[in-house]
Amino acid sequence: QVTMVESGGGLVQAGGSLRLSCAASEFSYRTYNVGWFRQAPGKEREFVASISQDGGVRNVGDSVKGRTTISVDNAKDTVYLQMNRLKPEDTAVYYCAASTSVSLVPTQYHYWGQGTQVTVSS
Repeated sequence: QVTMVESGGGLVQAGGSLRLSCAASEFSYRTYNVGWFRQAPGKEREFVASISQDGGVRNVGDSVKGRTTISVDNAKDTVYLQMNRLKPEDTAVYYCAASTSVSLVPTQYHYWGQGTQVTVSS
């Protein structure tokens, strides 16, 4: 069974950094495109970043552009989301997901992790 597990969330002060990890089991990131999304209470799920299965195509959402980097370690089947200069509005549950297509749309993703909470204090 395909599973994805996020980690690395937590409480951080504004201006700080976090690196989120998404580890996969039962499949390789060489065969799937991976995206990160976030959802704050009362808001819709929002695209954060994505990386194609070969790592050649990377997209970053407008709200985090310039502060966020997505990368993959194929040897560890782990995708990372490095977030810098965090703001209180970055507070949300962050999810990683896998898709057979390169997409910014949550409905195009087939497998999802359980999410990790990121809280940024002002």
